[in-house]
Amino acid sequence: MTLIRPTAEAAGASGPARRPAAGRAVALLVLVAVAALIPLLGPRSALDGTGEAAAPGVGGIALLRAALFAALCVPVGELFAARLARRVPGAPLEHAPRSWAPYAAAVGFVAALGLASVVATGNLLPHHLSDMDVGGLYQSRDGKLALLEVNAFLAAGLCALSRRPAAQVWPLAAVALAEALRAHPAPEHGPLVGSGLTLVHVTCAALWTGGLLHVLRMLRAWRASSEAADAAGAALLGLYARVAAVLFAALTTTGVWSALRRMPPGTVLDQLTATSYGRTLLAKLVLVTAVAVLALLARLRLRRAADRLSACVPARAEVVALGLVVAVSGLLTALPLPIRWS
Repeated sequence: MTLIRPTAEAAGASGPARRPAAGRAVALLVLVAVAALIPLLGPRSALDGTGEAAAPGVGGIALLRAALFAALCVPVGELFAARLARRVPGAPLEHAPRSWAPYAAAVGFVAALGLASVVATGNLLPHHLSDMDVGGLYQSRDGKLALLEVNAFLAAGLCALSRRPAAQVWPLAAVALAEALRAHPAPEHGPLVGSGLTLVHVTCAALWTGGLLHVLRMLRAWRASSEAADAAGAALLGLYARVAAVLFAALTTTGVWSALRRMPPGTVLDQLTATSYGRTLLAKLVLVTAVAVLALLARLRLRRAADRLSACVPARAEVVALGLVVAVSGLLTALPLPIRWS
């Protein structure tokens, strides 16, 4: 009996280790569920009372778009954080966390495939395979961009599983470029300027969001390996914070410029409350402001706190807020474009 019954010491040793892991898993599932509800339920709230009509299946399209953005952020952030870590003296690089890039590529592939099926059905949600004109994807600009994203995520996944995962940067760059071109069709006024702004915006957002996520994962892995790794972890977080300040400036500049191209300056205040696009943009601005405050708190702790790694507390909250920003961004791309009042 004593051979198969766990002792109190064994239970005490394994219990605390399992409870935090289970708690983190539950918290992650809850966050994913909340982030998924934003694009699914957001269109109804955003469109209420505006007199605008959204395309059929806008909630599903917004969810696919948010999943695609998240799938882009994870591997880009891993590559970015790993590059920063190599610049930290004494960093225990051998204790790297397990890569999430293959899983992100699979999510991105499914999301891109779903969005391609929507394009193949004339920007409607397909109900049967016969509804889709797959061959027509090669004959339209949107179709070619959708296929490019599908193939790019497939290539990124293969690169992530290969001996040279850094090669992911090229297919991931193709996804960002395809998103920038898709968001600004040729009939739009100044499409190249709009695509350039979106490309910079998407790239900086992926570096900021995915980079912070992987930096925090690296700090957890390093701290578990050795207490002496705390100094390297604080140095990595400080290095990321300095780069993040530049990314935030670029995000703010490109975001404001893009918004003013969509909504002329004299109509911005009215459209922020009278249009679904403006309401969603306003919600995104509130979330980004919260992210900026949390980032500032983390930076202050890095400079002034006795335990510099206490900055991880606001940084974790910042990751959660950034995840919500990604979900709202997916919703923003699926809603009707704002009215250009003269």
